[in-house]
Amino acid sequence: MRFPNPFSAQFQFLAQTSRRRTPFCSNGGSKSSLEMLLVWKQFFSSCREEPEELKDFSDYLDSLTNYEKSGVPKDAGTDSDDGLDLGRMRRLMARLGDPQSKFKVVHIAGTKGKGSTAAFVSNILRAQGYSVGCYTSPHIMTIRERMTVGKSGDPVASESLNRLFHKIKGQLDEAIQLENGRLTHFEILTATAFALFAEEKSDIAVIEAGLGGARDATNILSSSELAASVITTIGEEHLDALGGSLESIAMAKAGIIKLSVPVRSSIKGLRMFDCRPYQVNDVVIQAQGDILLSLELSDINLQMLGKHQLQNAVTAACTILCLRNQGWQVSDKSIMSGLENTRLLGRSQFLSSKEAGALGLHGATILVDGAHTKESAKSLMETIQMAFPDAELAFVVAMARDKNHVAFAKEILSARRLAAVFLTEAEIGGGKSRTTSAEWLRDQWLQACEEVGTKSVQEIVPEEHHPTCSSAMRESMESSTHLAAEKSLAVAVQAAGAILKRRTSAGKKRSSVVVITGSLHAVSSVLRSVQ
Repeated sequence: MRFPNPFSAQFQFLAQTSRRRTPFCSNGGSKSSLEMLLVWKQFFSSCREEPEELKDFSDYLDSLTNYEKSGVPKDAGTDSDDGLDLGRMRRLMARLGDPQSKFKVVHIAGTKGKGSTAAFVSNILRAQGYSVGCYTSPHIMTIRERMTVGKSGDPVASESLNRLFHKIKGQLDEAIQLENGRLTHFEILTATAFALFAEEKSDIAVIEAGLGGARDATNILSSSELAASVITTIGEEHLDALGGSLESIAMAKAGIIKLSVPVRSSIKGLRMFDCRPYQVNDVVIQAQGDILLSLELSDINLQMLGKHQLQNAVTAACTILCLRNQGWQVSDKSIMSGLENTRLLGRSQFLSSKEAGALGLHGATILVDGAHTKESAKSLMETIQMAFPDAELAFVVAMARDKNHVAFAKEILSARRLAAVFLTEAEIGGGKSRTTSAEWLRDQWLQACEEVGTKSVQEIVPEEHHPTCSSAMRESMESSTHLAAEKSLAVAVQAAGAILKRRTSAGKKRSSVVVITGSLHAVSSVLRSVQ
């Protein structure tokens, strides 16, 4: 059964008016069109540009093939005619003087959890006083996030990156010419990161693989350069690129090893500090044999929430214990400090009250998380259930086209109190070629509803005129889950907040959470809009 959408028509009409009040079909409140247009301006203004001194570097990268925008080519990570050519990466590094040989490396691969594990490892080493280079992807606000350097863990300074780029630009130009223009955005960026860490005299670098596998641009490291190699998890993402099965993915990531050790870890509960939940954990690692690993930590307050983040923290701790056996001096205190001080943009991130207000949702609880696979959606739902077991939920979802949308949807539909899902759009990697239309996403979610047999989801659609709602229709909508396609991310966020406000008003004391997810690029759009 379809109900008229109590939001879309009104929001679209706002663009043509200047002072009309938005006539919601509820008592959820309204906002003047002038105020709404200011919110729109925040969302649809051009993304915050990189500092002027990085324009040459940004333009240079933008001139290269970027698979983050176009999607990973089929069989890219396999030893096939379609595979990425690691030879050209080795030739590029040789032209730059093989900077990756100037420091030891922790190399991290896997389907999910790479970035979090890399952040945990880096922060532990920095807590001990080491100068650490960390290379991850993608970024949320600025490309400088992909390269953190030194003992502070701050993104590389614009001036430093600009100076390095102009220093090596001649070699980059020669390499691109000799490779007939086939060097990619990620390869040049990776080479620049290695050169940066060498120039900064890093004690150690933590490198997150991109696609992963034998052909990944980061996989040029020799055994003498590696301090540790880690696999976080293996999942179904990038099946085509890595060979078509979980077994072939594991083979494609050969040479990167996850140590299997006895571990006891537990989540003891949550603590609230400054209106933000912290996850309290215990971790015990005991292994004997060829290598001795021993660690026992109690009451670790993780800012990174969920069982999956505890797993990533344990993986990072095991990695550090391996380094300690090689002679790296890292105390238990540094391990705990590094774990507790790790926080990543767009991963289980709660917006501040000021940021929520910038979105026009004053007083709302807003969670942004870049989950985009079945596994990460499941982890997200577990985290929400742990932190807000009785909350009303409204999801705003935008995803890339090369994801398993039905499997993702099924995990979200498992929510106990799911008030609404707004399916929307966000440019992926700054481009439109990988963007999934809101309408196509809606069809995928309706398919998911059929497969799980849910009867409570009701699709709402825009009408040509402002809809009016009878009391009977309103009562029916209150007891169902709204599902709607809305091209505008800004409108989707506003509508999600309005639905929750209506459902939790007038004597209903239940808490509510707006969850924005499906893509780090969607999360990035939201975070940029509140700066």
